[in-house]
Order: sequence, then C-alpha cells, then structure tokens
Amino acid sequence: MTNNIPIEDQYKRTSLFEKENVNYLVHVLKRFNTVPKVNNINIITSSTEPSIFKIVPNKSIVIGSLYLKNPVLALVYLRYGIEWQLWYKALGAEKHGTALCNIAALEVTRIFYKLLPKDDKEKLKNLDYFLIDLIKNEQGLNAENLLKHESLEAIHGLNVADKVFKKSWKPIIDNLAKPTEYLLMAGGDFRLNIDEVDLLNKYGCRPFPRPEAFTFASSTATSVSNFAYDKTDKVRSILIKDSLKNGFQKTAIEFSESLKNNLKKIFKLNDACQILFSPSGTDSSLQIAAITQIITEKEITHVLVASDETGSGVAGALKGCHFENNTALNYPAKKGERIEGFRDIDLIKIPFRDEKGKLKTTAQLDEEVFKAISDTNKLGRHIVLHVMDHSKLGYQSPSENMMDKLSTLKDLSIQVLIDAAQLRLDPADLKSYLSKGYIVSITGSKYFTGPPYSGALIFPETVSKLIETAKNTLPKGLTKYYNHSDWPVSWVCSKELSEGFNIGSYMRWKAAIVEMDRYYKTPILYRNMGIEMFCNFVEDSIKEATFLEALCDEANENKYDNKEFGIRNIRTIFPFFILKNKEVLSVDNVKKLYVLLNSDLSKQFEGSSLKIIRLAAQKCHIGQAVNVKYGNDLQSAVLRISLGARVISESWVNRDISLYFRNIEAQMNEITVIIKKIELILSHPELLK
Repeated sequence: MTNNIPIEDQYKRTSLFEKENVNYLVHVLKRFNTVPKVNNINIITSSTEPSIFKIVPNKSIVIGSLYLKNPVLALVYLRYGIEWQLWYKALGAEKHGTALCNIAALEVTRIFYKLLPKDDKEKLKNLDYFLIDLIKNEQGLNAENLLKHESLEAIHGLNVADKVFKKSWKPIIDNLAKPTEYLLMAGGDFRLNIDEVDLLNKYGCRPFPRPEAFTFASSTATSVSNFAYDKTDKVRSILIKDSLKNGFQKTAIEFSESLKNNLKKIFKLNDACQILFSPSGTDSSLQIAAITQIITEKEITHVLVASDETGSGVAGALKGCHFENNTALNYPAKKGERIEGFRDIDLIKIPFRDEKGKLKTTAQLDEEVFKAISDTNKLGRHIVLHVMDHSKLGYQSPSENMMDKLSTLKDLSIQVLIDAAQLRLDPADLKSYLSKGYIVSITGSKYFTGPPYSGALIFPETVSKLIETAKNTLPKGLTKYYNHSDWPVSWVCSKELSEGFNIGSYMRWKAAIVEMDRYYKTPILYRNMGIEMFCNFVEDSIKEATFLEALCDEANENKYDNKEFGIRNIRTIFPFFILKNKEVLSVDNVKKLYVLLNSDLSKQFEGSSLKIIRLAAQKCHIGQAVNVKYGNDLQSAVLRISLGARVISESWVNRDISLYFRNIEAQMNEITVIIKKIELILSHPELLK
C-alpha cells in the first residue's frame, strides 16, 4: 500500500486538486468537520487498491483512491467508518458486539445522508455501491436483518459467531445513533426543519457550525458555534459509552440532572429551585398554562404584557392550544385546536404599541397593566402576570414601581412570570426575581447563542413546593408534548406523561451551557468594556448610514440611563428601518432583503470588481424582520443587529487583553460589511423584485 499515511498529510497535484475541483473539495471538507473526532484512528488512502474500503478496529480506516474521485462518496463512507469506530471503542471489553457497531453506524450514516444538500445527493444518484444503496433504503432494514449482513461484516473482517442484538441496545440506538447535528434539531417541531438546498431553518441558521457567515442574530436564533458543537459532539460519544455500561435510562437521567446543576452553578442559583427544560420558549408557555390550572381551582386570567413582541405562538399556548402542526414528540397536531384536558381561560393582551403603531410610555403601560390586574382581581380570579424583560426589540414592562404597587391590592391571587427568553440578564437579576417568588422563563438560544430551541422554566422553592403538593395531574394532551423524565422527580403531577427522553432538547442545552460557561470566564471588566465598545459602534454605524434609520423610541430610553452597569440596562438589540430614496421599504421588501443578506449573491454580480463580488458573496445573518409602523401610518418592518455572548467569549483568547480588543474590532468590521451589503442590495432594486 503506497499511501499508507493519514489522509491529512497528503496533497498531490492529481486531478482531484485541479482548479475546478478545489472549491468543491473544500465544500465537502467543511462538512467533514461535523464528523466525530475519534482519537488514534488514522484515515489512510490507497492507490494500489483503489476500490478498497476497510475498517481496522481501533486503528484505522483505509479508503481507496476511487472513492476520493467523488468527495461526497468519500465523505459518506468515512462517516460510516468513523461512526463504527466510535461505537467499537464505546463497547470497551465487550468486543463481540460488532453487530451493534454495524447497525448504529448505518443508522447514523443514513441520517447524515438525508441532511446533505440536494446538490451533494445528486453526486451519489447513479452510483452502484452497496453501502449507498443501504443508506438510500427508505424502508430501512431492521436489526435482525442487519445482524449477519455479510457485506457490512466484510468491511471490518471480525468474525463473531454469537451475533445477538441485546434488548438493552434498542433505546441506545433509538436515541443516540444519530449525528450530533440531527440531535440538535430533534425533539422540537417543524420550525427546526432545514431546507435541502442551503440547510437553513426558518430562522436562517443550521444545526451545525456556519463560520462562513457574519452572525449577529442573537435576538432571533444563531447557528451553533464550532466550539459548542465540538463539546456537544464529545458528549454524544460519552453518552453512548455510559449507556452501554450503565443502561440508557440511568445515563439520560444523570445527563439531564447534570445540565440543570451546571445551569444553577453558572447563575449561582439556590439548589432548592427547580428547572424544567422545554423544547422551545413557546413550549414553556404551554407548561405554565398547564401548571397554573392544576394548582388553582379558581378561574384563570393570563395578563400577557408585550403581546405584540413575544413569540407568535405564546398566546395560543397559554390558552392550551396547539401552536404548530406537530408537537415536540413528533405527533401531528392541528394548530389552534384545544389540547385535551385544558379548560377555558381568559387572556388579556397588553401590546407595547397603540393602534397607530406608537410605543406606549412606561406610565401608560403601567396604568394599563395595573388596571387589568385590579379589575380581574375584583372578579376573584387567579392571575398570571407575564412580565417582559427583554422583548425581541429590547423593551421591558411593567416597571418595578408598578410591581411594588400590586401590594396595595387586597386578596390578590397572582403568580408573576418573568419572560426573560432573551436572557439579557446577569446572575444577580435572576436571583432577585426568584427571591421574590417569580417564575423565570429563559432560553439558551438568544443572547447566549445556543441552538434553537433551548427553553427552560426556573421555579423558586416556594412555587415548586406548591406544585409538589398539587393533587391534580397535568392535562392528558401533554403526553404528546413532554416526557415524564423532563419534569422534576418530586412533581407527581407529571406521572402520567409519556415515557422516554428528549435527548435533542438536552443536547441543545448542553451547547447553550458551554456558551454560558465560556462567556462568564471572560473577566468582568473586559467583558463589560467589550460590550460597551461593540454596542456603541453598532449604534453609531446605524446612525451614520443614510439609508438606515434606527428605531429609537424615547419612551424606552429611560431604562438605559442607569449608572450601574448591567446587561439588562444597556441597549444590546439595535432595530432599524431601511430606506430607499428616503422612502421606507415595505414589509415584503424588508423580508426579501433579510434573505438576500444571508445568501451568497456573487452570481448576481458577475463582471463586477473583485471587491463587489466578495461583498455580495458574504453571508450576513442578523435578526429577522419585525413588523413596525414607520411614523403613524406606513406599515414597514425593522431588522436587528444584536450583541450575542459570542462577541465577547470568542474574542477572549489566551488571556491576551490586546488580542481581545483587536478581536472585538474585527467583529465591528463585520458590522461595517453587513451595512455595506445592505447598501449594495439597495443599489440593485431588481434583487428585491
């Protein structure tokens, strides 16, 4: 074998590396970054045996040069080989379980193939390779059929007489024989699905790293970072190994509890508080609706502050209705229909803006909220007040003064929920809310840039004990949404929920917690200076662009006058209108521009200067459009550039202060590129048609 060296150490001027192939090869190798990193496994190429594909257990994968002529084919085969080695290592001393390796590797590779872009799949369309045929098999092959599959056995050459598929392996295969990028979009709903061309979900991001894009979309959603993806991928390997040793159920429970403990540690929370993970922020609202109706026999009213700037499905979820056409456990549903077991509730919506589109003042909002609570209290109803801290445009309501005023109401039956989905809060803010008996709803997928969706509810000890003593069980329809294991063990109300584990939700939280941990490792002085430096630059850049107009509502400015620095009292979300010839763009054109920004437009600028082509090619992902009136009558929409935790954490490298600020400046330069690309698109109106 003449090329008996790792593939990384090879680069010969063969036809594979001719000019027209290099870009495609680079495209494929980028995806190779999502393949697990298995220690001490060499990938070796062979030109003397061009059609060979062989796994040497615990040592290497040998692949012939014939495969390398089609990089996608090589990618798929190597994905199978590396996955096989991962499971073989996880078996430890139990080396007779090679059938498990075959089945798991095939299942992972089948899903990996489905997640390839459409153009890549075309490269495999007419190929005659048995592994490709097995992967494409939509019907699938069951474990019994695969136990003694001769072609799979021949790849590694281990002849094990006793080929039995153990019953304990099934939940491990079902939950963990999936690529990490698939797990990061599993256990959610249709909103996490990706298209087959750009592999982007409805929020413009993907479940594996997208380093080629300039990303300041933390007010909406963000593609997972390389750092967090790598950490999460390693966790999958650990979970496989631990599950084979201790059983999947025990491993999954310990994983979930470790995530909750890590979250408490990061935010310095009391051990007595309870954390309930949810597949999305909207699911958190559904959980609140369910919990409320089992702890009170009174009629219920939800007072939803910022109803025009919370998630689009929140109002429906609070009413106990399906908010999508499938559930987190992948059951079909009909959006808008009542979920079985929920009773009627009253919902009072209090939007931030009046009918003319003008932002209400703090005093107006406070008065409206207080009146709603006072009037509802007179009816003897139980009230759930949803306080907004921060909205998708960066607003907060009601004020602390109004919250204090609630103590003047007699016989008030109320539970306060803080909608902190953006999680633009410091640990002290969270602790303060919990100390007052408030429930806090958070996500790890906004400010902290974990994968969407990473939702959670944090319950103070007082509320948790109230739920523990509740004699009622949760609405029956929630069995299609949540597993019993998702809920605190001490809460007997959840005992009739489904069996199983939402590993996808746990994995997304793992990635989010990784981001939180490295963010808080940046010294607070440099962290805060970096935040101010970046945010000041974004604000000034929008002001200086004549074709942009910042959404600066005077009614909301007072919250940024606080002398004490804190993430909740500094502007970190920067919404802006887009103007063409001094006229604001329509909603449709703003949405089109948002998509164009996040796309490679270089083909539209062929023949232009290299500078223009590079600018057009740069993918820029920012906060998606939010409908807002321009003035008092023109309906338009704003886009948002937002600070995310990664701006800070990815700049703090090797504890080098000068490098830290230089890295912040590099990201500020990316803001300049984003604004220039907006200008480029506006200068070619045909792009918006």
